[in-house]
Amino acid sequence: MYSSYNNVPLSATFNRVHMSSLLLSHCTCTCLNETRPLEIFPPTCVLKVDDSLRWSVMDETRFLWGHPLHVCSNHNETWSSDCEVYRMRCFCSEDTEECKTKKYKHVHVDYYGECRDIPKCSDEEMEDFPRRMREWLFNIMKDLAQRAELDDRYLELEQEAERDLAKKWANAVIWKFCDLDSHPFDRSVSRHELFPIRAPLLAMEHCIAPFLDKCDADDDHRIALKEWGLCLGLEE
Repeated sequence: MYSSYNNVPLSATFNRVHMSSLLLSHCTCTCLNETRPLEIFPPTCVLKVDDSLRWSVMDETRFLWGHPLHVCSNHNETWSSDCEVYRMRCFCSEDTEECKTKKYKHVHVDYYGECRDIPKCSDEEMEDFPRRMREWLFNIMKDLAQRAELDDRYLELEQEAERDLAKKWANAVIWKFCDLDSHPFDRSVSRHELFPIRAPLLAMEHCIAPFLDKCDADDDHRIALKEWGLCLGLEE
């Protein structure tokens, strides 16, 4: 089966997303503000007492598959990097002269890659998407375990899924839910916490955004484990 992005096989698409997520995790952007931390994720802006606004960027220009890692903002504008987006947000949140326009006070990364027209997800594609997601989650969990990169807390889940195919999908779904539930750990996944799977994937898999929206069945901007499981096609 192929994704909608340049006829790339689905497995290659998801592997690319997995690798891009690993690369992005090494970017650290810090906004130093004397009054309050900015609620930005990712990267994280943290509070450090200081008498001026400062911006610290590590590895500001990153590359993926030999190309600069551009991003598309929520204003449908292409930026050279995610750090550039959040640097501008920090400037505008503090009304500094570096702020280009007030609309950037709430700017954030919508997805990775240059801005493009995102096609509508058809009913047929949406119906099949949970199966494809389950397959991807299991393959990623298995791959991380084989490379000794899976957190020790989840190794038992992966090994059980390998031994008992009846638990293959359920264990992968539970692993990813726990992996996403981190900022904060509260047994639910927020829109911010969905960023690591939504943003790298959207330009290549146009169904990911409506699919994740659908997972929030009660529209409270948080996805509980039960909602996550049902959304991915597991039985109660």
